[in-house]
Amino acid sequence: MKTGQGWRGGTGDMQILPGPRHRPPMKRPTWIIILVSLVTVFLICAYMYPPQSSAACYVFSSRGCEAISNWLPPAPARELTDQELASRAVIRDILNTPPTKSEKSKVAFMFLTPGSLPFEKLWEKFFHGHEGKFSVYVHASKEKPVHLSRYFVNQDIHSDQVIWGKISMVDAERRLLAHALKDPANQHFVLLSDSCVPLHNFDYIYNYLMHTNLSFVDCFKDPGPHGNGRYSEHMLPEIEKKDFRKGAQWFSMKRQHAVIVMADNLYYSKFRDYCKPGLEGRNCIADEHYLPTFFHIVDPGGIANWSVTHVDWSERKWHPKSYKARDITKQLVKNITSIDVSVHVTSDEKKEVQKWPCLWNGEQRPCYLFARKFYPEAQDNLLLLFSNYTTI
Repeated sequence: MKTGQGWRGGTGDMQILPGPRHRPPMKRPTWIIILVSLVTVFLICAYMYPPQSSAACYVFSSRGCEAISNWLPPAPARELTDQELASRAVIRDILNTPPTKSEKSKVAFMFLTPGSLPFEKLWEKFFHGHEGKFSVYVHASKEKPVHLSRYFVNQDIHSDQVIWGKISMVDAERRLLAHALKDPANQHFVLLSDSCVPLHNFDYIYNYLMHTNLSFVDCFKDPGPHGNGRYSEHMLPEIEKKDFRKGAQWFSMKRQHAVIVMADNLYYSKFRDYCKPGLEGRNCIADEHYLPTFFHIVDPGGIANWSVTHVDWSERKWHPKSYKARDITKQLVKNITSIDVSVHVTSDEKKEVQKWPCLWNGEQRPCYLFARKFYPEAQDNLLLLFSNYTTI
């Protein structure tokens, strides 16, 4: 037997297999762990410290902060300051006070004017025969007015200087409200300029205002430079940028809202101190932002978000369209009084057109009761047009 030959068994040779190979230990996917950790840290930071500028937002998303906020959990509710709690408590109680409307309820017509009112004859025709259903108040900021109508004589209130764009405009509005609120019969308050005219007869306007619980305060969100671009972070914490609103100053409001405007000092003081032309390189116009922002914060469901006073900004200039004597036609008034949709245009590059129906007690109705800017020379033509002040 040959000892050098391997042992054979069966019909074939048995092969001696090599032993198992020893694999090196598997490396942990450390890069995955690092990536997940970084994403987690980023999400936590974004949640706790959301980006404040659009540039920071667009680093992470082409859609900006709005896209990020859609998939982040909601931020925790901010704890109100002591001043806010006190203010909200007072406002809540006032708003919960039921109105005391009766047959003796009146509409307060408050005129904010530099001097004499050019349309007193027109307003006299409008008021005639409705004594006991209205009150008149005149705030003349530059010179003592000369009155031609008996309805305006002795109706001047203590006035102060008003400078466009400054808080003095809001001060004049509040001064008018303070005087009008002294009469408990006044249940609705309309702010009018010297260039305003009524578009309907007295009964139509009286019923429109008295038979709704809304206040007609213009209010919309403008992300552009003439809207949220005027916001100052000094208004924090009480006024956040997301609540900053814009609107025309010409309001019509119910008594409860007039009272809370007079009771407010917290939000008013923020606009007094931080909303003024030239502050921080911005031209913040207090009368365009105070009331819209205030009501959006404290009672957003109580306002209509449009003004019942029409003005034409379609020419996209610094000043609205004005009407001279030759412009006064029946068709002009019909066009204005048939509008039943509120329109706003943002001041950013998109020039977004915002539209919503003018709803009166849930029913879509024409938006406007008054209109402005009319030249004094238009009065005679307006008197002819509204000879009996019937609805056109």
